[in-house]
Amino acid sequence: MPEGSHGRVLIVGAGHAGGTAAALLRQHGWSGPVTLVGAEERPPYQRPPLSKGLMLDKVTPDDLHLKPHKFYAERDIELLTGRHAAAIDREARTVRFTDDSTIGYDHLVIATGARLRKLDVPGIDLAGVMSLRTADDALRLRAAIRPGLRVVVVGGGYIGLEAAASVRSLGAEVRVVERESRLMARVASAPLSDFVAGYARERGVAIELGASVCRFGGRDGRVETVQLDDGREFPCDLALVGIGVVAEQALAEAAGLDCQDGIRVDAHALTSDPAISAVGDCTRRPIALYDTHARLESVHNAVEQAKQVAARLCGKPAPAVEAPWTWSDQFDLRLQIAGLIAPADEAVVRGDPAKGSFAIFHVSPAGVLRAVEAVNAPLDFAFARMAIGKSLRTPPARLRDPAIALKEVALA
Repeated sequence: MPEGSHGRVLIVGAGHAGGTAAALLRQHGWSGPVTLVGAEERPPYQRPPLSKGLMLDKVTPDDLHLKPHKFYAERDIELLTGRHAAAIDREARTVRFTDDSTIGYDHLVIATGARLRKLDVPGIDLAGVMSLRTADDALRLRAAIRPGLRVVVVGGGYIGLEAAASVRSLGAEVRVVERESRLMARVASAPLSDFVAGYARERGVAIELGASVCRFGGRDGRVETVQLDDGREFPCDLALVGIGVVAEQALAEAAGLDCQDGIRVDAHALTSDPAISAVGDCTRRPIALYDTHARLESVHNAVEQAKQVAARLCGKPAPAVEAPWTWSDQFDLRLQIAGLIAPADEAVVRGDPAKGSFAIFHVSPAGVLRAVEAVNAPLDFAFARMAIGKSLRTPPARLRDPAIALKEVALA
């Protein structure tokens, strides 16, 4: 389909990426039919508040909607919920759904997101062993929490730690069990991991590192213990499993699209089929600033790729390249992370961790700022995002010197 034409765009997946793509197509002037199909019964909504705002009753499910429900009808976007895609017929340009209905397309956007990584151990199906991926999951978890409840969280990544903080704030006893030797090992530096672990422990969260769950024990069909492979056993009234997600690429893979831990796309979110794009958590994409490919799980990634697809299909200029970034709220900490950390980078701390406000800047051997991890330091984060995007040189000695204002740290 030529760029800028006005055929039917079918978007499979009504999460943040798919919902944003549909809205941007209309915003950029797409006049052809736009159909947005989601597996959940809800319209597109934000997932980050599930482990924070929704669990703490600070927001309602309706507050999380990307757009009011009437938006889709007003913009002539056909929104179909509760529909699961079963197969793509690339030759016929149709998608078949599990109810045996089919929808044709001129251009298909796959936005199937990611699914929870399964923990394959005995007892995983016991009542009280829960997960957190959808709004319904968060509501069930919130309804189960009460003061004094013993909760074991399996997984010390962002989601597990955010949920642990919320559960602890609601008065429950919380223990985090993490397989790696430190928290957030896949996404954070060791200094940030150590700080977050100490902060959580000070607030009553027990943390077990280098610990793998081998079984959930129970009685009368309900979980009562979490057993580790080193022989230890912890009593629990509820267990929350959050050990990460995997790309939901089965639909694309079965259709013969190029996949490798995610649907492979180019810098414009186009797959190996010129009639199919892919956006969001399900993709493996180029990261131009780092000359690499990666699968990113973030709102920023979802929105950026939605912008890429809408701009390309509507014949608009491609959006500016940005550094990848994300955030995490835990207790009263706001963690903001931008860029990608490399082993050879030098970590420079600016600010005072003891006061709960600091930033860790990661500088390449050539003196270029490559990443930042900011803790309650929004101005440091804003500076770093700009500097990373422009590949500015930020000599470590200048970053360390508190007498040099951040805006004067970078060298041309």
